[in-house]
Amino acid sequence: MKVPKGANFASLKEVLPSFISYLLSYAYVGIYWNNHHHLFQAIEKVNGKILWANLLLLFCLSLLPFTTEWMGTNPGEKTPVFLYGINLLLCAITYTILEKIAIKHEGKDSIIGKALENKTKEYASTALYIFAIVFSLYSPLLGFIGYSIVALIWIIPDRRIEKQLN
Repeated sequence: MKVPKGANFASLKEVLPSFISYLLSYAYVGIYWNNHHHLFQAIEKVNGKILWANLLLLFCLSLLPFTTEWMGTNPGEKTPVFLYGINLLLCAITYTILEKIAIKHEGKDSIIGKALENKTKEYASTALYIFAIVFSLYSPLLGFIGYSIVALIWIIPDRRIEKQLN
């Protein structure tokens, strides 16, 4: 975010779109941070495939500052909101890949295998991302709302893993 040019509260209005984009991305980073932590608590032993899948996730997450700033500095524009959604979808896909590799490595009867049997949230999130991405091409606000709904779905750390760990 850039500092506003003025020194009064009214000048904050010019950075409001950037701040709102930043808040959404901050929520997403927090969601991934918390769920990633839970995921790795449940994994008994890490192998090379898990590490590479983790790096792929980190790469996708590292693109968030770029797409966040582009969307925030171009409020209401289709392409930045569309690309932001693609970035979020890539993060979700790579996280799912990480989960699948961990389950394959640990086994379906492992803590992580049992915890992630139900994929309802993942399927719903993917569908919402796809709809929001498509809608962003017609209404960037609808795309942004869709991305926000997915964040709300995941704002509480994944309880499936917590239950298995307890």
